[in-house]
Amino acid sequence: MIWNNSGAQQSGGETSETYTRQRTQMVKEQIIRRGISDPNVIRAMMTVPRHLFVDEEDRNEAYEDHPIGIGEGQTISQPYIVAFMTEVLKPDSTMRVLEIGTGSGYQAAILAELCDSVFTIEVFESLGEKAKRLFSSMEYHNIQVKVGDGYLGWAEKAPFDAIIVTCAPTHIPEPLKKELKEGARMIIPVGNFYNQELILLEKKEGKLIRQNVLPVRFVPMIDTKGNKY
Repeated sequence: MIWNNSGAQQSGGETSETYTRQRTQMVKEQIIRRGISDPNVIRAMMTVPRHLFVDEEDRNEAYEDHPIGIGEGQTISQPYIVAFMTEVLKPDSTMRVLEIGTGSGYQAAILAELCDSVFTIEVFESLGEKAKRLFSSMEYHNIQVKVGDGYLGWAEKAPFDAIIVTCAPTHIPEPLKKELKEGARMIIPVGNFYNQELILLEKKEGKLIRQNVLPVRFVPMIDTKGNKY
């Protein structure tokens, strides 16, 4: 993918070289040191300029080890969680992936580096349109964005080789289960705000095999009227 790496001065006096150093440090200390080993995931985390996916006033924190607010009560996830959720999907260049919760667009960009195509749904129009503009400027032509209710999935584009959910419902949405191909995987946080578990589902012989992975805290999944699922 293509973007400006000229070294021109950025907001806050930073240059692209500064961000590259910060990104390298992030990958070494937050990603590799914590056990992420897929070389393609590591490459994607090293490639995608995370600072472009946060507001200018927050870019000095873009590569730090925590989520960052992006407006509408939403966040860009901690770098390690992005890498972890990506790795467990076992991404490859043939896969068609559905993402629920576009947010800043960072997770979709990571997947776009690794997969054939990414279909991402965002409930907030302001965030969805902003992500569309950013994907266009960065020439991510293999990402399609839909503004709508992610709980319902994207039936017109189904089935998918993988589904990743970056907001937490209290239960696993039935429409998303139905949109998984045989052999496909879904990674999804489930629970209320104070008690969530990241769950991995794998479809084998038509049945969903469930594995609890680790405790997490994501923003809740909501519908287009703001009601929580």
